[in-house]
Amino acid sequence: SSDLSCHNMICNENVNAEYAVSITGDNFADMFANMDDDYMRARSADVKDISNRLVSNLSGEEQPDWENTEPSIIVADDLTPSETVQMDKNKILAFVLVHGSANSHTAILARMMNIPALIGVPIELESLHNGVNAIVDGQDGIFYLNPDENQIAQEQEQKKLLANYKGRESVTKSGRKINLYANIGNVSDVAYVLENDAEGIGLFRSEFLYLGRDELPDETEQFNAYRQVLQMMADKKVVIRTLDIGADKKADYLGLGKEDNPALGYRAIRICLEQPDIFKTQLRALLRAAKYGNLSIMYPMIISVEEVVSIKKIVAEVAEELENENIPYEIPEQGIMIETPAAVMLSEELAELVDFFSIGTNDLTQYTLAIDRQNNRLDRFYNPHHEAVLRMIEMTIQGAHKHGKWVGICGELGADTTLTERFIKMGIDELSVSPSMVLGVRSRICEME
Repeated sequence: SSDLSCHNMICNENVNAEYAVSITGDNFADMFANMDDDYMRARSADVKDISNRLVSNLSGEEQPDWENTEPSIIVADDLTPSETVQMDKNKILAFVLVHGSANSHTAILARMMNIPALIGVPIELESLHNGVNAIVDGQDGIFYLNPDENQIAQEQEQKKLLANYKGRESVTKSGRKINLYANIGNVSDVAYVLENDAEGIGLFRSEFLYLGRDELPDETEQFNAYRQVLQMMADKKVVIRTLDIGADKKADYLGLGKEDNPALGYRAIRICLEQPDIFKTQLRALLRAAKYGNLSIMYPMIISVEEVVSIKKIVAEVAEELENENIPYEIPEQGIMIETPAAVMLSEELAELVDFFSIGTNDLTQYTLAIDRQNNRLDRFYNPHHEAVLRMIEMTIQGAHKHGKWVGICGELGADTTLTERFIKMGIDELSVSPSMVLGVRSRICEME
């Protein structure tokens, strides 16, 4: 449609191509900027970047050289997608941006690549120049400019300390073993899991197969992706979460429609149970892939016993189909995510039906506190350390252990080392965190009595 707009302007208004592209780009950027969804609003900058690049190419304007010749911290007012993709990712130590948002292209790239990124840092860029020493502490969100020798020594000591925990088990001083796994969102992320010495994958988000495309992924594509991850992880556990789409994750081809309260709407397991053909395709791929490694399947957004019974019935149907087709398969360990107060309150009954629980603390906090975690205006009220949330976690652990089932945490609280000791005292069996957080959490576990 943008091509048509440009063509019409050039033909009907007798303007040059650069002007037509610029005006059309502004119009589309404004359209994205006025959308309700935070993620889609952030795409306004991407559209503007594309039109600016096109205008530059049309006018023969020379492009800036973004080659970073040695490992560096990239400090800028903001970065456009075209600027970011030109950089050698192997030579980026961190991003520090004065402006931008958590949904910006650079921030998303940084999360995917496990590169520390600080957004909204009030720096006077004019006072900086290349070659200045700096430290970025992504965990605590601190930027040290011209650090003194003491700060440098502390950071180097911290790096050395973490390196000492590579190859070690995550065991407390009293001998309590915790399974320390990693969360990933793509096949390529397995490299970060192995690099950071995670003991397995506690949350493999399968949404990457469904997003950013015009049609559903078929069984073969899914099977190949799941098999590849399982083979790369050898005999280490890989927990794959079934399709968790809806709310803030959109796929237009599914025709989900606009909802007033998407976080409380048609999402995750609800879509799978309402559209069983989609669910069966994924389950067929998963059961086939289970022959190639240590797979566990995890179902998101469970609120009732009836849902789990329905899921198990569909799994049995899929297994029967594969059996009749003489296709090799295996029914692996199956568990559910505990993300709703309903699931917490029914934890004892649910534990009888599944092999494990994984607590999604991000959504559990949202639903327990009745706070939309995407709404920035509510930041002061959103408290994942709220005693009600922590009691929910403890109740879940007790419900699972009553029936001999293991429990993990895969939400962001799993990496919160101020709570690690409390979680272990509650009886948690597993923590799954972003790959870059594995060694920090392991050091905390190993230092505990």
